[in-house]
Parts: sequence; structure tokens; C-alpha cells
Amino acid sequence: MSAQYYVSPEQLMKDRADFARKGIARGRAVIVASCADGIALIAENPSGSLHKIGEIYDRIAFAAVGKYNEFESLRQAGVRYADTRGYSYSRFDVTGRGLASVYAQSLGAVFTAEAKPFEVELAVLEIGESPEDDTLFSLNFDGSIAEQPGHIIMGGDTPALRESWNGYWSGKDLNAAGIDEVIRAAAHVLPGVGESPEDARLLEVAMLERVTSTGSHRHFRRLDTPTIARILGSRK
Repeated sequence: MSAQYYVSPEQLMKDRADFARKGIARGRAVIVASCADGIALIAENPSGSLHKIGEIYDRIAFAAVGKYNEFESLRQAGVRYADTRGYSYSRFDVTGRGLASVYAQSLGAVFTAEAKPFEVELAVLEIGESPEDDTLFSLNFDGSIAEQPGHIIMGGDTPALRESWNGYWSGKDLNAAGIDEVIRAAAHVLPGVGESPEDARLLEVAMLERVTSTGSHRHFRRLDTPTIARILGSRK
């Protein structure tokens, strides 16, 4: 009879975490930031159809890095959760905090019980009346959740991106910035993107508008490539 190999729970969790981190680091980065106009979501993503950013509900958006099929399944589950809760109770009962908690439970269950953890990192964002009222939640592959002040950077070389981002905004007030400046800052920071209008095709950009242009209860708006190119070309 062959001997069974023993792996301690600590080593098993460490191996799973290392596996997930490596997968996430290979993905292109996403930056989300709260500003005067709302919450900006900017992803390095040359694909026009495979989105890393999406709408969940009236005032709630989603961003992710990692394996597309895994985070897309989570996005769809989030939409179903929001629609069901909003229909069964009230639209105001659908909150970013509630959705983030549901995601945290799902990611934690997969990390501890399944053979392979999800190779994803998520952001759940809810717009408020002012930048101080915005809620930005980051969720890791193991189900850990944190509310972040002001901005979230995920994927790629995160420490280097965070250092570059903080350097760009040194001496400036991000909360007072407009959406255009935040987009230009992200293009400056993201390593695979340039700052010319031609680089607009490399970006996926959306925002949660603080005041909707149509008066609708839906605050999510996706920016098309010509709009992004115009913003990049208007650098002062």
C-alpha cells in the first residue's frame, strides 16, 4: 500500500494563495477612483467586447482583474442578486456593501473548499452624493474584503502602479478632480498605455455619474473610444 502524502493546512492555503496571486499579476491593471464627477473606472483592455468593467445596479458598478470566465460568472451572479433583491424588497435595499459581502462569501467558499481558487480580484463601487459618501470595496481571491478610501488599483505590478499613482496626485486633490483628469492620470500610470489619442483603443473606461445626464436612476455610463481619444488629446 502506497503512503499518503501529508500537506499541512497552512501549506495548502499558502500554495493556493501563491497560485491565485500569480494568475492575477499576469492580468492587465484596473484603476478605480472617486472624484468630483463620480467614480471613474479605467482598465487596460484592448478588447472591445470582453469587458472588465460593468454595471450591477442603479448606483453600483463592478471591476475585476484575473481570469475572464471566473470574474464574468461573478458579475452575472451579482446582477441576479441585485435584481432579485430590488424586485423582492426595494431598489434602495440593493447596496454595494451587501453585494460585496455576498462576493466575499462566495470567494471564501471557493478558496477553502474547491480544488482551485478563483484567480480574480474584484472591486465593488457605489456612488454617493459626494466623494466622501462613495463606497469602494476591494475583494481578494480568498474572500477578504476591505473598504478603500478614494481609489483601488488591481492587477499587474500593483506596488509600482500605486507608487506612480500617488506620485501623480502628490499635491493635488483627487476628490476635486474631474473625470477627464482622472482618465489622463490613469493613462499616464498604466504601463501598457500611452498618453496620445491613439492609445484610447487600449483603454476601457466607464464612470458612475454623480448627476446623471439623462435624469435616470441608472448612474453607470460607458465611454466610447472617440470620447476617450478626445480626453487624452486635451491634456494641458
